[in-house]
Amino acid sequence: MGHGHDHHHIHHKNKKSLLLAFLLTLSFMVAEIIGGIITNSLALISDSGHMLSDAISLGLSLLAFKLGEKRSTEHKTYGYKRFEILAALFNGIALIVVSLYIFWEAIGRFQHPPVVASNGMLTIALIGFVINVLAAWILMKGDTSENLNLRSAFLHVVGDLLGSVGAIIAALLIMFFGWEIADPIASSIVGILVFASAIRVTKDALHVLMEGKPSHIRLEEIERYLLTIPKVENVHDLHVWSLSSDFPMLTCHLKIEVDSDEQIILRQAAGLIEKEFHIAHSTIQIEKEPTDCHCVERCEWH
Repeated sequence: MGHGHDHHHIHHKNKKSLLLAFLLTLSFMVAEIIGGIITNSLALISDSGHMLSDAISLGLSLLAFKLGEKRSTEHKTYGYKRFEILAALFNGIALIVVSLYIFWEAIGRFQHPPVVASNGMLTIALIGFVINVLAAWILMKGDTSENLNLRSAFLHVVGDLLGSVGAIIAALLIMFFGWEIADPIASSIVGILVFASAIRVTKDALHVLMEGKPSHIRLEEIERYLLTIPKVENVHDLHVWSLSSDFPMLTCHLKIEVDSDEQIILRQAAGLIEKEFHIAHSTIQIEKEPTDCHCVERCEWH
């Protein structure tokens, strides 16, 4: 009961953090786009483009949380929880596209550095920096370490924060030294960092969609714990995967001694898995091999 209450509290906090970050990003995005065009700064334009993708991604992440609250149906027995991973995958792909656009624009500006209005660029970049710091701080109050959807949204905002830092440095270099080339250099550095984050998020999302094992769980450790249960002789067909970032699942077969109590072992195994590995949804199949018959009993624990 306490576990369910904690999960609901974390879910509500994640959704609230996303909503606040979404409103902040959306409110500043228009000003940065206009400012980038007026000052002719690629650093600002690329950052505003990134913030546009952020606004879309944060909105999609909010939708994923909302859909995840819907109850399961006859046709969708797990509800819409996996939409969170699809949102994270979309965010990762969007980040890759944005970074590639930044690289493309930067190449042209390396060849023909334009005149940049450094004063206006610096002012807008400073405002963007404050907005992004605030948005990142809000998202950090959520579960960015475990929830892939929230982590992908957080990385979007961090990418914006880096973009603002790059724009500030570029504006100062242009203002004091006349280095117009600092604008595409700053953009390229940000593009590299954004691309690296995008690859990581996309890879993690694909890993979940491919039914991959959660990285923090070790199968041999689960097997070792299960073999400590009295009367358990063997553990096999052990599988662990995730429906979403906070919904790990497990199935396994336990071969037990013929004279043992199946129900007692099932309760012990399910309780151990939930306590030690925080997997509340497990399906455990008990196997016995008496001399005169083959008996198999199945039981699912939630």
